Amino acid sequence: MQNKKRPAPRKNNSPPEDQDDVLSDALCALALELAEQEDAETEGAELRRKHNDFVRLVRKYVQQQKDELLYTAVMQARDEDVAAWRMLRETVEEAAGTIHVRRDNAPDMEINAFAIPVFVHSTGGLVQDQEFQDDAAYDALLASFTQAGLEAPKARVVLVRHAYDLGEMSRIRYGHLNAMVREAASAMMDKKVSAAPALDRSIGGWPKNDFGPDDSAVELRFLLGFALKRADDPFYAAPADEAAQDDYYAARMERYRQWTVDMAPLVARCLAGERSVQLNFLYQDLFYGALEQGRLEFAMLEMLAQLRAVLDGGVAPARIVIAPAEARNETVLRVVLYGADGSRLVACDKPVDPDCDIDVEVDDVADALSTLGIAPEAIELAAGYDNLGRPMDARPLGH
Repeated sequence: MQNKKRPAPRKNNSPPEDQDDVLSDALCALALELAEQEDAETEGAELRRKHNDFVRLVRKYVQQQKDELLYTAVMQARDEDVAAWRMLRETVEEAAGTIHVRRDNAPDMEINAFAIPVFVHSTGGLVQDQEFQDDAAYDALLASFTQAGLEAPKARVVLVRHAYDLGEMSRIRYGHLNAMVREAASAMMDKKVSAAPALDRSIGGWPKNDFGPDDSAVELRFLLGFALKRADDPFYAAPADEAAQDDYYAARMERYRQWTVDMAPLVARCLAGERSVQLNFLYQDLFYGALEQGRLEFAMLEMLAQLRAVLDGGVAPARIVIAPAEARNETVLRVVLYGADGSRLVACDKPVDPDCDIDVEVDDVADALSTLGIAPEAIELAAGYDNLGRPMDARPLGH
């Protein structure tokens, strides 16, 4: 009798990077399909199923730390359709920074990573060895998140005893952040000390302080924390009524504003010990929202510093132009100062979202330029820059 053997499985000869390219293409295509169908008036069971599959797929890739696949898919979606890009990016960021824990005979729990960006004004700059040396200040600051109503009264909050700089925050990729959240959840729910390699790896250290002892320094730092709460905690549920929802968010903003006033001395002690520093807080948000806030504000300050250096050098620009451009795979507003001979004196970029209201963004930049003594009447708005860097279809701002 003939001996029948099970056929050997086919070997997959595709390199892993090729497989990831196929998967990123498929994920982008699914985001495009969902974004297109969301415009439909009715939401059917098939669309809900596809959306649930989409979320599960994203969460799987985040947990597997397939960061290149995810970043590639997000960039592809950005080039294809802004609505799909926003949907995919927000879904990935949610999956990276928030985990849900289901437990038998106990309420479901949720833990997320949040951050508070703060600009620190000091003389001589911050010194990393001086941060978080005051245990009493740290303990009081940690307790303040629930006491001041930034988190629910029954939420558990941990705060990393390190103020991250922009470079450290930017290097935390999707899978890395998810691993950090899982480590925090394990520590808070298991109530035991355990290794936290992802968290340890996130602390790369501040760059070398190049400020002189008498220099005025402005540096961006982020307080990074994790909040564990019941998934159904009503504290986090905004009302359905639009007016009541506005009141809910206004009250939350007021609590945060008061917290920045009350806690500023404690935050200063945590960041700089007994040294005198001044703090300007941005709004508390989930990890990626806070990172984006800080990044954009830092870019604006950096742009103003570059422009101020040229103007303080005694060079009077003959022309000032603002126009959208593409740089480093993102949309920016580029401000260019031209000399009398048409040459560029300086070009500075401020990142903006691809689907932003350009007029609003331009007005924000113009307001910032007014702090340098540049009147709106002196600014031109162009449709873009050509391959030689020349503005196209420029017109006076406001016309």
